[in-house]
Amino acid sequence: MAPKLASLVVALYCAAAWSGNVLATSSASAPVSTSTASASSSISSGTGATSSLSSSASSASSASSTSASSASSATSSAATTTSAATSGVSTPVPTVTGPSTLPISDYSFTPYPTPTLAPAPPIFPATDPLYPPPITSDLNVVPDYAPAWAAAYAKAEALIANFTIEQKVNITTGVGWANGLCVGNTPPVGDFPGLCLQDSPLGVRYADFVTSFPPGITVASSWNRALMRARGLAIGQEFKSRGVNAGLGPMMNMGRVPQGGRNWEGFGADPFLSGEAAYETVLGMQQGGVQATAKHYINNEQEWKRTMYSSWVDDRTEHEVYVQPFMRAVMAGVSSVMCSYNMINDTYACNNNKTLNDIMKREIGFQGYIQSDWSATMATLSAVAGLDMTMPGDIAFGSGTSYFGGNLTAYVMNDTISLSRLDDMATRIVAAYYYMHQDQNYPNVTLNSFNAYDPLNRAVNSQSDHYKIVRQVGAAGTVLLKNENNALPLNKPQSLVLVGSDAGPSLMGPNQYADQGGVPTGILAMGWGSGTDNFTYLISPYEAIQARARLDQTSVYFDFDDWDLWQAGNRATDVSAAIVFINSDSGEGYITVDNNAGDRQNLTAWNNGDNLVLAVAAQNNNTIVVTNSVGPLILEPWIEHPNVTAVVWANLGGNEAGNAVVDVLYGAWNPSGKLPYTIAKNMEDYPAPLVLGGTADDYLSINYTEGLFIDYRWFDAHDIAPRYEFGYGLSYTTFAYSNLYIQPITPADDAQWSLITNWENGGATPIAEGSSTALWLHMPAYQVTFTIENTGPVYGGEIPQLYLHHPAAEEEPPSILKGFTNVEVAPGQSAQATITLSRYDLSVWDVVKQGWRKSEGTVTFSVGASSRDFRLNGTIPASGL
Repeated sequence: MAPKLASLVVALYCAAAWSGNVLATSSASAPVSTSTASASSSISSGTGATSSLSSSASSASSASSTSASSASSATSSAATTTSAATSGVSTPVPTVTGPSTLPISDYSFTPYPTPTLAPAPPIFPATDPLYPPPITSDLNVVPDYAPAWAAAYAKAEALIANFTIEQKVNITTGVGWANGLCVGNTPPVGDFPGLCLQDSPLGVRYADFVTSFPPGITVASSWNRALMRARGLAIGQEFKSRGVNAGLGPMMNMGRVPQGGRNWEGFGADPFLSGEAAYETVLGMQQGGVQATAKHYINNEQEWKRTMYSSWVDDRTEHEVYVQPFMRAVMAGVSSVMCSYNMINDTYACNNNKTLNDIMKREIGFQGYIQSDWSATMATLSAVAGLDMTMPGDIAFGSGTSYFGGNLTAYVMNDTISLSRLDDMATRIVAAYYYMHQDQNYPNVTLNSFNAYDPLNRAVNSQSDHYKIVRQVGAAGTVLLKNENNALPLNKPQSLVLVGSDAGPSLMGPNQYADQGGVPTGILAMGWGSGTDNFTYLISPYEAIQARARLDQTSVYFDFDDWDLWQAGNRATDVSAAIVFINSDSGEGYITVDNNAGDRQNLTAWNNGDNLVLAVAAQNNNTIVVTNSVGPLILEPWIEHPNVTAVVWANLGGNEAGNAVVDVLYGAWNPSGKLPYTIAKNMEDYPAPLVLGGTADDYLSINYTEGLFIDYRWFDAHDIAPRYEFGYGLSYTTFAYSNLYIQPITPADDAQWSLITNWENGGATPIAEGSSTALWLHMPAYQVTFTIENTGPVYGGEIPQLYLHHPAAEEEPPSILKGFTNVEVAPGQSAQATITLSRYDLSVWDVVKQGWRKSEGTVTFSVGASSRDFRLNGTIPASGL
């Protein structure tokens, strides 16, 4: 069997096996189903918050609601306490009794009304997804996709008007994992050609002649909106070139757990940074012509038992942290949202009326379709909870039965699920197709996910000149953590030694393992799992440095053996600089690598990396460490060693990983990257450890007890000294900050003036469609300006960051990122920087009023070079009116 096909079969089998404890054969009379406790309850029990749906779906949900406690007792398995198997894991680990259930009933439905907007150009331009707003270093417009969606809905409604129930159901139901060319396929229905859905967030999976872009964590480390957009555009163009309708990305789960296996696919551990990266990525991908898919919605923060754990999250934390990146994706006009495998407060994410209907469709005003992760559909009645499409279609891979398909048809025909809801599901899916203009000369599919040797995979060369973007993102996303004695940039050194397997090419080529699922034997340029694609080529640091050495006439030695420390030390003697390359890998849980079942067991370097650094540093007083890592590492064994002069945090570089590292090492790119998470001194300093344990039948309970205090917010609140804080990054030059000024911006949306006035007077956003994405809430309300001067010797870019400080009574974290920009300045020159703030940026979630309100009291802010390096301080004016 071809390696690519073999890996997919393993992936699908494992996903099906994990789901086995909660799935059962579906029938029209007795489905297995789960749902939220109630549409009108808080997202988490015990908050006292209330919310109602502005649709008849709310009454339907309320009429059939079941409390989480009673549902758990109805579907009980023995609750147990298990022991942790790894250091840094909470012990004991409580398990929950099982998912909440939704009873059989009949469910009426009225489609959600479109949020009413009164856009006033140029602040709110009517926008087509193929023609997004121009890129800026700071946000100053709010795109209005309502007209584009309205036109698409009109076409979709006309198309399905004469479709039968079975035809409409076929639009919503995948045809199974092996009945198409893509990892997800819907069938042709009438004049609708069906859809091809394909991984991954960093490039086209299972195809040849495609680009392997740097993953999300690397572009997030660039803090550069232009590069985020450019990367998204190039990815979208490659998907379209292969006839893919829906690209399964971006991934925007938060890096809550530093060991989380798929953190590298996402954008770090802060909701604002993740949201802006998601926003720009979606704008870029859809400009390229492919439907973007925001995933995995929501609270899917670790791989272990991902189909059998419940994330317990309070209402305020959900809104202020975990929803924000998805909200920003919707504001970018995203076509699709993918719900995740896990439960949220004892209700499966793809069955969750609160998160799907009330938050995503009502509150955020999402007009596209919600698809399931592969085999994450848990019931036919998921349709009532807000699920529009089931993927890949089977209950379990290859089973031939579906929770949708014939079962959905039966439920509609017997009025358990209303025909109007089915119409809504089919309309949303077809509308996304028209919304992206995929009815206009869209290419045919030219890939085969299930046969690596099909000539179709080589029929199209999708790469164009995208290697340039890969190299730029790789360099911009590299963070300089340490640089003593001006060790960097290198300037024609007489001699170098490269130490560590991460410096060289893989032993058997860049696609040595299916889905990259094995211990790296060369440069690590992406993690493993479905979030990967196949390298067309991969440049290692060894190859890139050799090319530079030829120009500089530098003697280059190398030692790729990670375990012979005596040899490594000897190689490092009598050379100008010794560069040690180390890495750390992780991925999706269907593959276990060196006992890491997706998530990392610890935060130490792989392949003997720490000892390798120490062995080299013992022999060379100019030891430079380059890391390629999926996330933070504990650097304490060697970070303060006097002979470790520089540390270059290279993240994961994609095709051009080696060239990007060389650009930074030699100063062709002055490092400007910043950390998108905190690097701690001890793993125990992080607030949210990986939760392990549980028998095969246990549902784990994962409690988000840290609440709003994720990552750096926890370190700040508890006065914990990190090794390197969130937002940290050095340069080969220095910058000075001055001339801070803040001024209100006159509201441009007179039609919603009453809502602005209400907010200014302490009122909350109303419970209505699109309340969290209303234009008046997100329009620029304050403009912060300041001056950045380059006080060093070379041209460089700085990324100033703005953090808010709320009054203590609001119980917010001490500092919250709410703005950033990038400024490029020549030596001795100055430039003015601007960061805008919206009313949303200044709001907190009111769990009683179920809306966004102005923070009570005086709100201050700081501008600086990181979350702990503030250079300027100011106060938000009491009123922006």
